[in-house]
Amino acid sequence: MSQIPASGVDLYTESARTDPYEIYARLRDLGPVVHLSRYDLYALPRYDEVRTALMDWQTFSSARGVFVDPDVNAQLEGITLCSDPPEHTAMRSVLGRPLRPDRMREVTPRIEAEADQVVERVVGRGRFEVVTELAEYLPMTVVSDLVGLPDHGREKMLEWAAAIWNTQGPADGRAAAAGPAVEEFMAFATHDAVPGGIDPDGWAAQLYKAADRGEIPHDKCPVMMLDYVTPSLDTTILAIANAVALFALHPDQWDLLREDRSLIPHAINESLRLESPVPQFSRVLTEDHEIGGVPLAAGSRVALLYASANRDERHYPNPTRFDITRRPSDHLAFGRGEHVCVGMHLARLEMSTLLERLADRVARFEILERRPLINNGLRGLDYLNVAVEPAA
Repeated sequence: MSQIPASGVDLYTESARTDPYEIYARLRDLGPVVHLSRYDLYALPRYDEVRTALMDWQTFSSARGVFVDPDVNAQLEGITLCSDPPEHTAMRSVLGRPLRPDRMREVTPRIEAEADQVVERVVGRGRFEVVTELAEYLPMTVVSDLVGLPDHGREKMLEWAAAIWNTQGPADGRAAAAGPAVEEFMAFATHDAVPGGIDPDGWAAQLYKAADRGEIPHDKCPVMMLDYVTPSLDTTILAIANAVALFALHPDQWDLLREDRSLIPHAINESLRLESPVPQFSRVLTEDHEIGGVPLAAGSRVALLYASANRDERHYPNPTRFDITRRPSDHLAFGRGEHVCVGMHLARLEMSTLLERLADRVARFEILERRPLINNGLRGLDYLNVAVEPAA
């Protein structure tokens, strides 16, 4: 193990959560594998090694958890995120049915109508707060309705999701503060979000119907609700806000998008590459394995640094530049392989619909005030106040 470079860096300080990119660059310079001594993790900071790990679930297992804290990992074993095939395949098949591309066509008219309303409202005022007034709107109006939770659950979804993400890191103060909200969500999922209390046609109800058919165990349904609450909310909200911030800082790129709407899918990929809402997950090696020429022992926990890999100069030329003509469809913000984000088609639909309508109505964004989100599992903006110059 002496040949493995080590770093005592803490990725969970407030400054590191705000701006981790210098840290990532130092880790990439150290090598393909770096031992993070503070948490006894072996970090993969470069693109090739992260992508290879994501495509090899047999060696890089999720079944012993994908977070940092051992206690949290033990508690979450067996949920969709923390499982391997064939259990993972069965659960993902059920979860993914309403999120398939063909099913997205069914919800597109509603998302477009809601996007028309919210963009007209906020742009018409000349200034607005992007996170709460724009980015949260579609997930909280459309997605929460599609999931079909009771009203008192919808009101708490954002709070619960943020708390669950805060448990992704070490057992620090943020994780401890999140504990009561996580317990509240699990109690809600177990006792309230059950048949009789949820929309019988919603996504949550479909979990229980699948269990009735024997496709998944009934006791998996409450924890599988996590997959509809956490990935469908914060990550999309952060991605939308990040994209607006990037276009405010790079008006030339906004001009390109307004002139050529075919660039919207590439703009989404480029914004996700440059500002990845989920910076990392971890895996556990099932056998002795060599990564980038570095031998690691079975049982080692390996941190896959998506946000670092997405800025790896070995893979992306001039990686800190925001360039919507880059077309980085191979970015890792959604993951890859067995655990690729099940809700990515919905996220893309929401983002593309909003960007299309903003491009019709906005000539320029100007950032008036911004505040970073401090969360152990997420990265982005908690507050983004902008002024807009209306399109002629």
